[in-house]
Amino acid sequence: MEIKGKAHCLFEQSGTFKREFIKLGIPAEDYDIQNNFGETDHQIDLFAEIERAYEGGASIFDSMSYDDIIMAFFPCIEFSCVAQFWYSLNQKNIREWKDDKSKFDFMLEKNSRRAYMFGLLYKLCAVAIMRGLRLVFENPWAMNTYLKQNVFLKEPSVIDNDRTRRGDYYTKPTAYWYFNCEPTQGASYQKPKELRKGIIHCKPSGKKGLCSEERSMISPDYARNFICDFIIGKEQVGSQLNLFPL
Repeated sequence: MEIKGKAHCLFEQSGTFKREFIKLGIPAEDYDIQNNFGETDHQIDLFAEIERAYEGGASIFDSMSYDDIIMAFFPCIEFSCVAQFWYSLNQKNIREWKDDKSKFDFMLEKNSRRAYMFGLLYKLCAVAIMRGLRLVFENPWAMNTYLKQNVFLKEPSVIDNDRTRRGDYYTKPTAYWYFNCEPTQGASYQKPKELRKGIIHCKPSGKKGLCSEERSMISPDYARNFICDFIIGKEQVGSQLNLFPL
């Protein structure tokens, strides 16, 4: 697709996709409530912006048009397969609680939070549809995620089952939903020895393994390859389009 305007990267504070859009000649800006990397161009409450836009109020979406592309990395904490475990009485941590009402109070509170987040995601897509904005939003697609279990507005337009093939740090199956636009078709391949180069480390989380911020990082190689393969349809030197089917 042709992007005559800007790339608006919502829920991104690392600047990874933003920088790759810019390298490809497309102006881009980051929007997030946090600015831990010093890359957030618009430090704002995106949830409030989505709510206002849906109700017809003034919001950041007023300055966006069909000439732009919106890339939204919508928070997945309530939709992930890990979150699903908190809705079962057989979950180890919940099973050990002695007070039954506390178990149900906890699960009901989690369910309310998930319903709120799911509603925000619907509203984001509704804003794009009603205003004719081109939107691509991303979420995990591993095992029994909430979005996989439930019928959403439509099936994902792209499912990337192994992100390491495009140079990311982890396999992390991911789905992308497109609104008012269609993905271009291509596939960039990178050799395994090229992976994990230049990984950005975050502050220790106090738990074993990688902290959540580092675990959620996307490599610059992956961002560039995804944009070229599925956003602008740019064939890269040393790559072969349609090498891997979706």
